[in-house]
Amino acid sequence: MVLTSNVRDYINRMLQDISGMKVLILDSQTVSIVSVVYSQSDLLQKEVFLVELIDSISKSNELMSHLKAVYFLRPTSENIQLLRRQLASPRFGECHLFFSNILKDTQIHILADSDEQEVVQQVQEFYADFVAIDPFHFTLHVPSNYIYMLPAVVDSSTSQRFCDRVVDGLAALFLALKRRPVIRYQRTSDVAKRIAQEAAKLMYQQESGLFDFRRTEVSPLLLVIDRRDDPVTPLLNQWTYQAMVHELIGIQDNKVDLKSIGKFPKDQEEVVLSSEQDSFFKTNMYENFGDIGMNIKRLVDEFQQVAKSNQNIQTVEDMAKFVDNYPEYRKMHGNVSKHVTLVTEMSKITEQRKLMTVSQTEQELACNGGQGAAFEAVTNLLNDENISDVDRLRLVMLYALRYEKDSPVQLMQLFNKLASRSAKYKPGLVQFLLKQAGVDKRTGDLFGNRDLMNIARNMARGLKGIENVYTQHQPLLFQTMENIVKGRLRDMDYPFVGNHFQQGRPQEVIIFVVGGTTYEESRSVALQNASNTGIRFILGGSSVLNSKSFFKDLEEAQRVARISTFVV
Repeated sequence: MVLTSNVRDYINRMLQDISGMKVLILDSQTVSIVSVVYSQSDLLQKEVFLVELIDSISKSNELMSHLKAVYFLRPTSENIQLLRRQLASPRFGECHLFFSNILKDTQIHILADSDEQEVVQQVQEFYADFVAIDPFHFTLHVPSNYIYMLPAVVDSSTSQRFCDRVVDGLAALFLALKRRPVIRYQRTSDVAKRIAQEAAKLMYQQESGLFDFRRTEVSPLLLVIDRRDDPVTPLLNQWTYQAMVHELIGIQDNKVDLKSIGKFPKDQEEVVLSSEQDSFFKTNMYENFGDIGMNIKRLVDEFQQVAKSNQNIQTVEDMAKFVDNYPEYRKMHGNVSKHVTLVTEMSKITEQRKLMTVSQTEQELACNGGQGAAFEAVTNLLNDENISDVDRLRLVMLYALRYEKDSPVQLMQLFNKLASRSAKYKPGLVQFLLKQAGVDKRTGDLFGNRDLMNIARNMARGLKGIENVYTQHQPLLFQTMENIVKGRLRDMDYPFVGNHFQQGRPQEVIIFVVGGTTYEESRSVALQNASNTGIRFILGGSSVLNSKSFFKDLEEAQRVARISTFVV
């Protein structure tokens, strides 16, 4: 049940049986699906000498009959129309068509009618309609991700497209895993319910034959939940490696674009961070920032000895200078060079934005009580000239989520202070967040202060002491997984779809977060899987969030909601 292997196997099967020089033709979504599991050198080994996007290849008329075209596309009506036109006047000697999901009969007829010159050698469905960023973490990159926050009536067509894409992705995932799940959803979320019901309809009615696999003793569980049940996790600054890179710089399809933060040598403008292709990253992706620096230093020290260099490396800056001074080192150990660059840049950002001070208050707000001290800490940081606008906003949001019912007067004071201190602050954004994800809207025990067992657990943690003040927060997802393992996920809060109930404890659980996952949550899943409870978890979502993209979704949803109210 390792997603990256599944997708990689599909691509191997696509390419290895077609001999000779090939062009691989993708669309804007399958390019992500391929790039996270297959490198450029992997493609060259399979004699793929050209990779093109289907819409750009449509604009060219150059004949390339010496190349065999391997198409890997989502079966959308747009792609079928582009293909129809390309097959009508073919540019390649052969065409091999692979689709990432279920083709409709009508689509197959359109393709057959268009292939008058009989260049199509095969048409197959390879169910890789999801981006497998890590072995147990996938995303769908759904456009207009903000739409999950709004009632379907606000923009029914965008809302339908969003749900369709999620259902398609989930269908492909289970077809790839050769499983048909029992489905549950978060009761308080209309969009989670809708996706769960549409997925069940597809798997149990419309395409029941396709999903009729040999029964495992206990069906896997698909649990569809809503991002708004835990709005805290995407708001927090991060201090473990993968999550921190995404929060401070940004990761897109396992690539980090460094051009956005400064000038770098050509070979370092975009770097790959993949647990499949980089052993150092695989070992360190969930480690604390402090430990990463020490681990990189160890690698650099080892090479120094080989190079008989006596430079004494003490700081991250020393490491960066050392790497710059050794071109041959960079050639041999480009990987280490990449990690030195990332840690150096993140150290600079942490210092510039005073993130250690900010993050300490964030963690206190997320994990501990004490409203008076929290109000004072947030007020002091709002008054601090060195704190950035975005960090001020996240602090007020965290305070509001925690104390919305306890201190309305102080909350109003913080709203006013934020508006006066932050020029970019959009009025009403914090209030909009509360309307979306406030205490009355949530199902889970986000702050561990509703359920007696959670209160006791938090007290025990407090008495035991916290190993690292910056990483004491645990996402709500951790608690959800724990409840599943112990058979304590309440039917009332997470109802089943239809009459398909769980017979015993599932061995495979796929948790899908409508609105997007975070790397802090994927770390929780990896640690849970490593603990050998007998249940294997997979995490998926409509996007992979950091605080910047979460704010962007909030702002867009707020804007659309205002327009629709005005129109009504």
